Amino acid sequence: MLSVFDLLAAKTLDLDLAAYLMARISRGASFMVGSVPGGAGKTTVMCALLNFVPVDVPMIAATPEAVYQASQAATSPPACYICHEIGSGSYFAYLWSDTLRTYCRLSENGHVLATNLHADDMEEARAQVCGDNGVRQELFNRFELLIFLRIEGSYLKTQRRIEKVYSSDGLSDHVLVFDAGNNNKIEPKVNNYVAEPDYVSACREFLKKMAPKTCTIEQTRHQVVEFLAHNLSL
Repeated sequence: MLSVFDLLAAKTLDLDLAAYLMARISRGASFMVGSVPGGAGKTTVMCALLNFVPVDVPMIAATPEAVYQASQAATSPPACYICHEIGSGSYFAYLWSDTLRTYCRLSENGHVLATNLHADDMEEARAQVCGDNGVRQELFNRFELLIFLRIEGSYLKTQRRIEKVYSSDGLSDHVLVFDAGNNNKIEPKVNNYVAEPDYVSACREFLKKMAPKTCTIEQTRHQVVEFLAHNLSL
């Protein structure tokens, strides 16, 4: 498993975007990662970003059993439910149809959702989630971050990068806040549903300081926990 620092080194994303995503996810934003081709790095990116989930939020595999159990609980502490993929295959923590609709409703009870799917853009993701599976638009908007990857280059020299990021405040429709395509990069703006600017800056300094060091995904989580413990007031 790769850490966000591995992704920075591989130029899958840059420091500014990493800080933006850290600021949002560490404040409890749900997210999905998309790309149509297999092997694009959806699961890798999703798992690396899970290092940013708030410290007091346990991470739970979103199996159908776990999803239905959580949906039937009158009250339960917030948790991060991880759907390994939005898909109809009979694989572990794959969700489709009623299980996916039930999963998406967990956000109404304060749970964080993280998943990936075969989609290259917001419209493809919405068509799959809302069109094919009947998830309500307002629940789709609760995925506050939609992150899309692109593969470039040849077989022996492949470049995987985050191409587009859409953001929502959890209520409104998504807004494009980052576009790396055609050298037209849009910096994430503080008025596009971003965390407090001081906190984004603190996240950037943390990532910049840690980037030169070799960090496994376990070491990264440990460092993030330490950072969050000292920056809760920002």
